[in-house]
Amino acid sequence: MITQLIKEAAVAALQHFYTEQEFTVDNVSVNETKPEFKGDYTVVLFPFVKMLRQKPDELGKQLGEYLVQNNPSLFTAYQIVSGFLNLTVSDDFFVSMLQESWHNEAFGTSKISTKKVMIEYSSPNTNKPLHFGHLRNIFLGYALGNILKQTGNEVVKANLINDRGIHICKSMVAWQRYANGATPESTCIKGDHLVGDYYVKFNDVYKAEIAALVADGMEEKLAEKEASIMKDAQQMLRQWEAGDQEVYSLWQTMNGWVYDGFEVSYKRLGVDFDKMYYESNTYLLGKAIVEKGLEKGVLFKKEDNSVWIDLTADGLDQKLLLRGDGTSVYMTQDIGTAVLKYDDFKLDQSVYVIADEQNYHMQVLKLILSKLGEPCAEGIFHLSYGMVELPSGRMKSREGTVVDADDMMDEMVRMAQEQTEENGKADGFSAEELNRLYQMIGLGALKFYLLRVDPKKKMIFDPKESIDLHGFTATFIQYAHARICSILRKENLPVMPDEASFQTYKTTLELAKAEKDIIVKLEQYPCIMETAATEMSPSVLCNYTFQLAQAFNTFYDQHSISKAENEEKKQLRLMMIIMTAKTMRHAMSLLGIALPEKM
Repeated sequence: MITQLIKEAAVAALQHFYTEQEFTVDNVSVNETKPEFKGDYTVVLFPFVKMLRQKPDELGKQLGEYLVQNNPSLFTAYQIVSGFLNLTVSDDFFVSMLQESWHNEAFGTSKISTKKVMIEYSSPNTNKPLHFGHLRNIFLGYALGNILKQTGNEVVKANLINDRGIHICKSMVAWQRYANGATPESTCIKGDHLVGDYYVKFNDVYKAEIAALVADGMEEKLAEKEASIMKDAQQMLRQWEAGDQEVYSLWQTMNGWVYDGFEVSYKRLGVDFDKMYYESNTYLLGKAIVEKGLEKGVLFKKEDNSVWIDLTADGLDQKLLLRGDGTSVYMTQDIGTAVLKYDDFKLDQSVYVIADEQNYHMQVLKLILSKLGEPCAEGIFHLSYGMVELPSGRMKSREGTVVDADDMMDEMVRMAQEQTEENGKADGFSAEELNRLYQMIGLGALKFYLLRVDPKKKMIFDPKESIDLHGFTATFIQYAHARICSILRKENLPVMPDEASFQTYKTTLELAKAEKDIIVKLEQYPCIMETAATEMSPSVLCNYTFQLAQAFNTFYDQHSISKAENEEKKQLRLMMIIMTAKTMRHAMSLLGIALPEKM
C-alpha cells in the first residue's frame, strides 16, 4: 500500500540524517493531501520537531529533498505547508499501482487474521415472523461474516432459534383457544405470520382479562398474575418441560410453520447460515452446568429453591439462573449454548450480534461463564448495535405495531418500481428483467441504509431517503456501476474482461486529478477491508464504495473515454473504470448487495 511505502521512505530519510535516533513506521503519520494544496500525500512533521529540535520548515525541506532525490520513481516534488510535508507521487507510479491491482489474483483479500470465528445473528423467536427490527441484526451479521472471512478468518455463520419459553407458549395457548384448527394451508397465510397473529391475540386477551379483574376490585399487579390466559401459558410451559406429548406435538407443529416461513424470508433477504442452534436443545445443558456450579459453590439457592449467582462483588447484582419450579430462564440456555458452540468448533472468538439493550445481559453471561471456569468465556465478543426505529417511532411486536420484514421488503421493491417508472427508466427491459431489477434496487437500498451507519449508533430508517438516486445510497452506487457497464458495452468490452485484455505500459501523459483520485481510491481497498474487519463495522465498506462511485462520476463528468487524447490514454481509462466496477461489485457483494448492469 502506498501509505506504507511513504512511511518506510520517511523512516529511511529520518534515519539517514538522525542516526542517533530510532524511528519506525508507527512514528510516521501519512494522510492524503488536502485538495487546496499541491501534492498527493502529506507527512505530518510535528511529532519530530520537538524530538529533533528542528524548525518544521527546515526539517520538511531536508526530508523533502532527500525523498525526491532518493525515490525518483515514487516522488516528483514536495511542498512544505505549516509543519506538513506534501509529497507529489509520480504518475508512472500511480499507473503501475493500477496495473498491479489489475493482475492481482488475490484481489480483495487481506490476510490479517486466521482465527476460527463464529458470528451468531438473526436469533428469532418462533412466536412471530421476522420483523423490521431483525433486519439490521441480520444484515450486520451476514456482512461481518463475509468481511472476516475475506480477511483470512475461518468463519461459521450461526443462527440460534429461540424456540421455547413462555413467549412461545403464549402463541400456542392463543391458537388453542381461538384458531379453530387454522393452518397456513387453510388460511393461505405464511406460517410465521399466522403464529405471530396469535401472539398478538394473546396480548389483546391478556389485557382484556386484566382490565376485567381490576374492574372487579383486584389490584393490577395481582390481576397480571391471576389472568387465566397467562396461567394457561405458564402451565403449558411446565407441561412442555415435563415432556407432555400433546403440548410437545403442538409445539413441533407450530414451530414447523414458522421455520417454513423463515426459510422463505431468509432466501429473499439473500442470507444463509452454516449452523443452526435451538434453545430447546441447549437449555438442558445449561441446567446441567448450573447444577455443577452449585456443587462447586459458585452458585447458591434461595428458600424457594431458585438458583442464583452473586455478582455484587463485581459491581453488578444477583442473577437468577433457575426458577424455584426448576424451569430455566434465558441466561440458563445462553450458558448452555455458549458452551455447546465452543465444544462444537473450538472457537477463538464467538461474536454475538445483539442490540445494545442487551449489553448488561451479555456482560453478565461472560462473567458467569468465567466464574464457572468455562473456556468459552474468553472468546465471547458482543457486537452491540443501536436499535432501528421508523419515523413513526419504536415498534412493539406484542402490541401488533411491528412492521414485518416481508412487508418492508415488498414496500421497498414497490418503491423501486415506482421510482424507475417515474424516471422513465423502465424501457428496453423484459418483464422478468424489470422484476429482477426492482428486487435488486429495493433490497439493495434496504440493506445499504441499515449498514451505512456505524453499528454502535441508533438510527431511524427513512424508506424514501434510502432509495434516493442522488443520496448516500446503494441506488447511487448501482447507477454508477450501470453507467460503467454501458460504457463497456459501447466499447464492445465484457463487464469482466480477462487479465490479458490490457497490456502493461508506462503512460506518457500526465494524469488528471480525477483520474488520480480514482486510482488512489482503488489502491486503498485492501486497507479499507482490514479496517472494516478490525472495527467490525460494515459501514466502513459502505462509505468507501459510495466515495468510489462519487470519484467515478466526477471523472466521467470531466473526461471522455471514447474521445480520449490517444489510444494509450483510452486504454488506461478503460482499465481504470473496469477496476472501479470490479471493486464496487466485490465490496457490495460482501454486504449482500447486487449491482445491475443496466438501470
